[in-house]
Amino acid sequence: MVVDPRLSINQATIKYADLATALRVTQDAGVQAIGVWREPVHEVGLDVAARMLTDSGLRFTTHCRSGFFTMPEGPARRASIDDNRVAIEEAATLAAAGAPGSTAVLVLVAGGLVDGSRDLIGARERVREALGELVPDAAAAGVQLAIEPLHPMYASDRCVVSTLGQALDIAADFDAATVGVTVDTFHIWWDRDVLASIARAGAEGRIATYQVCDWKTPLAADVLLSRHYPGDGVIDFASLTRAVEATGYDRDIEVEIFKEEIWATEPLEAVRRTAAGFAAAVSPHLLESRS
Repeated sequence: MVVDPRLSINQATIKYADLATALRVTQDAGVQAIGVWREPVHEVGLDVAARMLTDSGLRFTTHCRSGFFTMPEGPARRASIDDNRVAIEEAATLAAAGAPGSTAVLVLVAGGLVDGSRDLIGARERVREALGELVPDAAAAGVQLAIEPLHPMYASDRCVVSTLGQALDIAADFDAATVGVTVDTFHIWWDRDVLASIARAGAEGRIATYQVCDWKTPLAADVLLSRHYPGDGVIDFASLTRAVEATGYDRDIEVEIFKEEIWATEPLEAVRRTAAGFAAAVSPHLLESRS
């Protein structure tokens, strides 16, 4: 099987693989790029992780994830802001360690409502305020912060930003080189305004990363773990991918899957299955290819 050169494996897809294993199986499957999660990096230390990434010859596409700053002012919010600053430096270091074509992108998940709160508007405003604090650090490090809207079913506990339009409205206060958005098919496929929002994101230069996986019902009891290989569900990858491509987006495209059955699969087999699904469902709609 020919592996699409723009495919990137987000490490969440092989969650139980440590960093060394994730890098190895990604290489062995013929995939050229990887999106890394913070926890596996912390297990080995940032310097070691950067050397491992360099030795792998893989491109680095995103650092996942940071954010979670919807709480009111106080020690918890200060700790979150400080941790986001650490994540920014991690993203910069790893992007510099990756192969040519790596992108210094830090994916941000806003956070949900704090206990006892029903104030969605206020929570979203605190996200904007947090970005205002972090933008100078991100700009200095050359990192693009990528606000990721999550499906509305996660609004209460995980992310108060539910649509691409909301993410773009928050990002609008900041330079696009420093604050962009994550376009993740799982979270936005249902939105009637999604194609217009993708076009807007492209016109504003804010598409930091394009992530794909599929949606199929019934959802798992834990709705966080309800993602599928591309092509196994109902998402129209043709229209979404063509819309992203039409903006001029030519970066790598990540497959990010949260699913127990896939995590239980031998990692190399999961990566190969991911590559096959991507080739069938996404690749036919791409305009730009890497050499």
